[in-house]
Amino acid sequence: MAAAPADAATKTAAFQPAATAKAQTTTAKKSSSKAAKQAQLAEKAVRYAAKQIGDPYRYGGTGPDSWDCSGLAGGAWRKAGVKLPRTTTQIYSHVKKKVSYRNLKRGDLVFFYSGRSHMGIYVGKGYMIHAPSSGKRVQKVKLSTYYKKHFNGAVRPGL
Repeated sequence: MAAAPADAATKTAAFQPAATAKAQTTTAKKSSSKAAKQAQLAEKAVRYAAKQIGDPYRYGGTGPDSWDCSGLAGGAWRKAGVKLPRTTTQIYSHVKKKVSYRNLKRGDLVFFYSGRSHMGIYVGKGYMIHAPSSGKRVQKVKLSTYYKKHFNGAVRPGL
């Protein structure tokens, strides 16, 4: 009596060298563990940034008591163990993983205006924490129509 034919997945697995299947599994695990690690770092950065809400803005400020926009982002990610360059444009160039507005996740760094002269830390649900400008304080704000209109890229540090 003839054996029933195997389904396509079984046939593929049967003819796939074990080393190739193992390599694919290892790559998938590394990828997911890398993403999980990045999410943990992002959470630390977001929590640190949230603790700075209310601190004054100061041009060139890198904390711990006053901040400018890139100083806040750099300080938050540094607290999470990721070192970033000093300025908005340097940070955007340095972090290789670029992210669309639609795919933002907690901890992503969002940039605004044609020269990427301002940035914030995306905290989820359409909000960011940023150090806005002289005379103002670090705050959590909704990425309103204004910020969507002036959005000019985002990056995901920690990968």
